[in-house]
Amino acid sequence: MEIISFEKAQETVLKSSFRMTTEKVSFTDSLYRVLAEDIASDMDMPPFNKATVDGFACRRCDLGRVLDLAGTIAAGSHSREEISENICFRIMTGASVPAGADMVFMVEDSHINPDGKVSYTGAFSKDNISKRGEDIKKGDTVLKQGKLISPQDIAVMASVGHTSVIVSAMPKVTVISSGDELVEPSEKPGISKIRNSNAYQLMAQLKRAGAMGEYLGIAGDNESVTYDILTHALSVSDIVLITGGVSMGDFDFVPSVMERAGVKILFSRVNVQPGKPTTFGVHPKAIVFGLPGNPVSSFLQFELLVRPVICEMMGCQFVPVTFSLPMKDSFTRRTTDRMAWIPVVISKDGRVSPVEYHGSAHISALASADGIIMLPEGKKTIEKGEVVSVRQI
Repeated sequence: MEIISFEKAQETVLKSSFRMTTEKVSFTDSLYRVLAEDIASDMDMPPFNKATVDGFACRRCDLGRVLDLAGTIAAGSHSREEISENICFRIMTGASVPAGADMVFMVEDSHINPDGKVSYTGAFSKDNISKRGEDIKKGDTVLKQGKLISPQDIAVMASVGHTSVIVSAMPKVTVISSGDELVEPSEKPGISKIRNSNAYQLMAQLKRAGAMGEYLGIAGDNESVTYDILTHALSVSDIVLITGGVSMGDFDFVPSVMERAGVKILFSRVNVQPGKPTTFGVHPKAIVFGLPGNPVSSFLQFELLVRPVICEMMGCQFVPVTFSLPMKDSFTRRTTDRMAWIPVVISKDGRVSPVEYHGSAHISALASADGIIMLPEGKKTIEKGEVVSVRQI
């Protein structure tokens, strides 16, 4: 199968996605879920004319006069008495402004006379009143379908009484590691063995992406074992991630096992560095990624290809956080035949430098990076001072 461009790989993956079903959950359990409905306010916000400072409510036309203090209005209470000529009420921040008042002047701009009356001492005052409905009117849409729910969105739902919310179901994603060289992190590797970091990295990435991850263990370099674990994964998953066994070595048989299990492979090589042997296919029940075994490659290809499709399946668009910043020094790469993603750090003065990076197995380099920058195919050098787009990771 021919090598395809990274852009074509992205397009192929997104076109192969399917939409998840929906479910109703408590708004308190909806953090980082994707809204599957619009949410409207059931009331005006604020629901009354509200004082925005501690002070005195009165009529603006009475500011130059000595005012009788008619009482105090605390937050959570209101006065049935209407403000009339030469009358004021002491009022607290957040309290309901009494009828007839068109301003609240601050305590700092007041003087209490010996007889208990109040004088305004300021030179100018805003009205210091948040008007009923100035933030939101009853029936207004406050959150739109397709939004990834944040903590502040939960506050909005609480404020409009929307305590049960319809969200997209979370994709179920199974993770399989492949390779006789792997042992679990709790084991001390013997000769020619390494600890399995990919599976746990991917499980953390899945959690961040809003998916339900399940790790199925290590499938050694055995076609029968790999086939059995893959067919099980296909029966219980929306997405299957297999790491390792997808390059061109004698024991890299994952693509053929995928085909044997009923997966139609749409691409098996991408013109990108790192991550060239990334494989992708579709099955009647799931979509399947064969990710490279090197941890930097698997991390980046998850962020570049898998995470966007997880969002797509839940009904939202993944938009990475990016910063446009200048390069601290010039950077030149050896070959230009592939698109390249380079781990970088951002200095305190806002300039960008590549991290010391020894290749796609150098996961500690990625751990020290603030982000990645992309060099398109054919571009060899980024000049000092050239502005680059840093993608946060």
